[in-house]
Amino acid sequence: MDVWPALPLDEWRDTRDTLHMWTQIVGKVRLALTPLVNHWWNVPLYVSGRGLTTSSIPYGADWFDMEFDFIDHLLRIRLSSGAEKSVRLAPRTVADFYAETMSSLHALGIRPKIWTLPSELSNPIPFERDEQHHAYDAEYANRFWRATAEVTAVFEAFRARFIGKCSPVHFFWGSFDLAVTRFSGRAAPPKPQADVITREAYSHEVSSVGWWPGDERLDHASFYSYAAPEPEGYRAARVLPAEAYYDQPLGGFYLPYDTVRTAADPAKMLLDFCQSTYDAAADLGKWDRAALERPR
Repeated sequence: MDVWPALPLDEWRDTRDTLHMWTQIVGKVRLALTPLVNHWWNVPLYVSGRGLTTSSIPYGADWFDMEFDFIDHLLRIRLSSGAEKSVRLAPRTVADFYAETMSSLHALGIRPKIWTLPSELSNPIPFERDEQHHAYDAEYANRFWRATAEVTAVFEAFRARFIGKCSPVHFFWGSFDLAVTRFSGRAAPPKPQADVITREAYSHEVSSVGWWPGDERLDHASFYSYAAPEPEGYRAARVLPAEAYYDQPLGGFYLPYDTVRTAADPAKMLLDFCQSTYDAAADLGKWDRAALERPR
């Protein structure tokens, strides 16, 4: 078994698209039942020992969690009373998965009201009507989780170097990517014509690094890093490794996942990418680095 598994998008694109919708369903339950946290930090999922989890969600006098288990291929819904329901992860439509997930929550006495139109997509199909997405390749779902777990470990090490405000390492189900974000401590200028999601997400200056399995905009898994607002000279900065490049349409530095996973030391290469792109953002953006970083 590869520690950093191969994840060619063409081999699991249909599974990726279906899983994207399933994670949106679960993520929207968390969104509906938790108070807004700055930058939408109440929204994401988190890597667990078996897959992706909501973490604990309060509900009345109880609490519950929902976890995608990519070993046994189940969505587990666990209540603090000990009651539990599971939904099978297998080839099935989004509509079918949505119906069983809601039925299982109701059977546990949990009745969330969610917006059933998928977020951050062109031409979204409401969950209850989505018969288009129905693929599930268990092998690739497991690879996706293991890759995400490997990346999480490196992102956590990178996060530990920073003592300023920093996000958790979390998985955003809207954009279907893993990210960790550092903050300069200064408010950012408002983005013209930004929607409410973007205004909340980028209210302050950030340097963010993430991992993304790819979609129609980029046909392979990749790491990315960007600064918002982007300081002058950032896109011309020299970053590590040499294979990293600035992608003008996407707006940030990118490094193919395959370049990292096949390196002699994948974790070091990725950590170098994280650090060098942050260095460029912080230096060019004139961050107070002495106050924000842990001495190494």
